[in-house]
Amino acid sequence: MDRSPLVTTNTTATHCPYCAFQCGMLLGDGDGHLTVSGNDEFPVNNGALCIKGWTATETLTHSERLLHPLIRSSDGRLRTANWEAAVDRIVEAITETQHKYGLGSVGMFGGGSLTNEKAYLMGKFARVALKTPNIDYNGRFCMSSAAAASIKAFGIDRGLPFPVEDIANAKTILLIGSNAAETMPPIMQYFDQQQSAGGKLIVVDPRTTATAQRADLHLQLTPGTDAALANGILHTLVVENLTDRQYIRERTKDFTLATNSAAAFWPGRVERITGVPESQILQTARILGESRGEAMILTARGPEQQAQGVNNVLAFINLALALGLVGKPNSGYGCLTGQGNGQGGREHGQKADQLPGYRKIDDPAARRHIANVWSVPESSLPMSGPSAYELLDGLGTEDGVKALLVFGSNVVVSAPHASNIEAKLRSLDFLVVGDFFLSETADLADVVLPTAQWAEEEGTMTNLEGRVIRRRRAVAPPPEVRDELHIFQDLATCLGAGDHFDFDSAEDVFAELRHASAGGPADYAGITYQKIDDLDGVFWPCPQEDHSGTPRMFVDRFPTPTGRAQFHAATQNPSGEVPDLEYPLFLTTGRVMAQYQSGTQTRRIPSLGRIAPKPVAEVHPSAASLAGVKDGEDIVLKTRRGTANFSLKITPTIRHDTVFVPFHWAGSRSANLLTNPVLDPTSKMPEFKVCAVRLEKSIT
Repeated sequence: MDRSPLVTTNTTATHCPYCAFQCGMLLGDGDGHLTVSGNDEFPVNNGALCIKGWTATETLTHSERLLHPLIRSSDGRLRTANWEAAVDRIVEAITETQHKYGLGSVGMFGGGSLTNEKAYLMGKFARVALKTPNIDYNGRFCMSSAAAASIKAFGIDRGLPFPVEDIANAKTILLIGSNAAETMPPIMQYFDQQQSAGGKLIVVDPRTTATAQRADLHLQLTPGTDAALANGILHTLVVENLTDRQYIRERTKDFTLATNSAAAFWPGRVERITGVPESQILQTARILGESRGEAMILTARGPEQQAQGVNNVLAFINLALALGLVGKPNSGYGCLTGQGNGQGGREHGQKADQLPGYRKIDDPAARRHIANVWSVPESSLPMSGPSAYELLDGLGTEDGVKALLVFGSNVVVSAPHASNIEAKLRSLDFLVVGDFFLSETADLADVVLPTAQWAEEEGTMTNLEGRVIRRRRAVAPPPEVRDELHIFQDLATCLGAGDHFDFDSAEDVFAELRHASAGGPADYAGITYQKIDDLDGVFWPCPQEDHSGTPRMFVDRFPTPTGRAQFHAATQNPSGEVPDLEYPLFLTTGRVMAQYQSGTQTRRIPSLGRIAPKPVAEVHPSAASLAGVKDGEDIVLKTRRGTANFSLKITPTIRHDTVFVPFHWAGSRSANLLTNPVLDPTSKMPEFKVCAVRLEKSIT
């Protein structure tokens, strides 16, 4: 690939590096530094940015930016090295490890922030250059439960199967487990338009969040009882004859599976399970039913990040199907994806069980197709490896990965039961981390590779509505910084697989990705960089170059064997942990506006640090009184997995039995020292949103 520097003095249209809304922004030359403005012409954010977007360029020239490779020396310290030495050290370790333990002893862990081209090449590198089945990514911790449920119900997974602009036209929106006003502020323009036009917004959340405060109705449920609530609403819809019988008859199958599950969840019983008053359950059902098919049901991390996440989402999809919403204008079911490229990141090969185009890795036809594109024997392609947490939990064990390469993820902070994952990383024979800061994970590595940032690279991203967009290079990276595309090429060449990675640009990689995805569920074959430029992004599936993309899915049929959507039995299952005498409260985790994910970037931006300098635990006055703690004090939270320190905020806006903590901080302030790694049996999503916790006054 051409590594010649490119510095533009013109305005560059690109996209924010953070969440899946992927706001359009303009980067300009401001006397030696980049200026930021919202792109009024990009039809998703319409010029709006949140505080993270406005400050995004501050990471590019940050004093802690990694500018050279680092290699751990014999004295245990990371020391500056050149690229040749770093690559040689990595290749030597990979070769030695695989010779000693076998091909599967080397693994890779990726991230939902990587471009489509990087995600694609990473999956190819694992399976062609390393020949390992052991690859997964942090998207398992994002919307994997909604993805699995959508595939079960609709035959395909796309976060929002309709343009985000449709939100403004829905008569009613049921929003479950999302605090979008803080986590994705520019999207709120559509909810504001919806309410201004007379629409109703119903929010389901254990906290009276900034989003819930704007709702017409707030259902403050007990953590982990989402499926019971959904079934209680469906029960009422059936009893009061508010379902769309014609739609159910013509476009779905097995409605009785859903009604049989809902039969045991009459509103009075659901109130006892969820804490949501029976009157609110009835009111919600009636508002939805009276919307006459012009309603939306949107889920997010609340119901999804649970050991019954797939079941929870299926319960809400049952509602959407019973109301006849899916595939109609200004209505439907959708998932508000979190990470910047959470959608595209899983479509093209980072997940253990998937090949490019969202193909299943155990499908013989899919394997033949990809083997042909990659010019390798089908028999050489590994089968599926373990999911993200299972891969991390197995590090260093007899049958687990002994050498790991991590790109685009800070698992020491982001994984559940974080102390266990840190110990597993320390047990490895060899760890490589690519990042642009010395993250908590990079600090444990044997080799650290400095990688390019968002404004220094070319590529594509896929936002929450399935719109494939361009990430454009505005400035050249520092001289000794490389992007992952170059890194994978260099490593593959040294491992003897260079012929399979002969690309001159990100656009060349995308051309092969198009070919690899052709005919798959996530078909990008007809998408080109030029078409993206011409159309402000292209919605997949887009199977041919003369195809304009698919903004709205399921209009005529569902991509299932029968062409119909599938109802499911979705009952209420117990959480992995519930409060008891020793740990009497529920713990739930989430995000705050001024920080993002593991905080590797945002904790280094001074203005964001002033807004959210430390993690604050939100506790109801009654729970604080019982624990003998006061507002503003330092407190300790304890679970069966660990202890973490927080500052206390006493607020009546949270349930009396629930503690909320943000997960953006590391060390003794890491929320994931506390969280429960029990997994959903289908999606392998850990239970971030529900566990039992004890609150104590800090003695320090």
